[in-house]
Amino acid sequence: MRRPRATPRGRKKKAAAEAAEREEGGSSSGGSKSPEELPKESKASTRGKRVKAPAAAKPKTQPEFFPEKRNLEDLWQAAFPVGTEWENMDKICEINWNFSNLERAFEEGGQLHGKKVYLFGCTEAQLLVVKGEQKVVLIPIVVAVISPIPPSDKIGIKSVQRETEEIIPMKAMKMAWVPYIPLEDRQSRVDRLNTQIFTLACTQRRSALKHLKIERIKQYDYCLPYFQPLKADEDEDDTVVNIMFPLEPPVVCDFDWELDDLEEFTDELIEEEALPNDQKDAFKEYVKEQVREQKREQRLAKEARKKAIEDMAPEMRAAFENMLFYKFYPVQTPDTPDISNVKVPYINRYYGKAHAVM
Repeated sequence: MRRPRATPRGRKKKAAAEAAEREEGGSSSGGSKSPEELPKESKASTRGKRVKAPAAAKPKTQPEFFPEKRNLEDLWQAAFPVGTEWENMDKICEINWNFSNLERAFEEGGQLHGKKVYLFGCTEAQLLVVKGEQKVVLIPIVVAVISPIPPSDKIGIKSVQRETEEIIPMKAMKMAWVPYIPLEDRQSRVDRLNTQIFTLACTQRRSALKHLKIERIKQYDYCLPYFQPLKADEDEDDTVVNIMFPLEPPVVCDFDWELDDLEEFTDELIEEEALPNDQKDAFKEYVKEQVREQKREQRLAKEARKKAIEDMAPEMRAAFENMLFYKFYPVQTPDTPDISNVKVPYINRYYGKAHAVM
């Protein structure tokens, strides 16, 4: 049996009744949620909200200041220390040397200001007091040559141990005069700079020394910057010859061929037991040969200087006549030993003495 259809009026009454029922239920239960909303509320209430801890304040770091580099601060290091043994190169840097006197010399009013200058380095071994103890220290030296032209393109190789002297081109020892670029100009192109400072540089790499023969390495130890003066130096006519007679131990002495009599000189060495009696004749012949060799070297030096002067252009001759040598020692600082008593004007056997010691 079919149920009678609800009339539109009946449907309205039913809907109104259901609405009233929902309203009544909401007032008693605090409101109802749809099934889709219930799980979400439950999940959120169980988890709770995560509270972020306040970020810790970062400590303020003080800016670190470095002393501003001086424009010519590394000039003294750019001048290769000619004649210093390779194994001793690092010893130069064991002390914080300061050459601010060299830097000031290029400032207005300084000895080198506005001049064309060629610089080379060398070292002098001295017994100094360092931190309360005596020790042998290698003092770096910088020699400045005021000249419109390079003072020389040659290197001399000579020592007490070497019997002969060699004068060879700088390039044979991988040395050359190169322009020094002050710090403030190092971002510029070198060919656009009108530099007035040149340093003697060496391109021989220390890491490659192990591939060289011992004799070749020793050549660097005995190198001296060469200079051909127009005037004879005070040692050119020296009559004293250095003797190192090859025995074990060697006989080392000086013989003056003008003041010493060879026979008496030899007998005295035998009496002092510095020379065995059976080596008397051999020693005398050795001394005679050394005297002949030194006289020959002196004669050749005079002839070479005479020829150099004759072949020299007038402007070059004027340049050589007006060259000035300045020898710079490090300045005294709290970090460096006292060297005030060991400063000397002597440069080397070719350059002789400096015009001024700084």
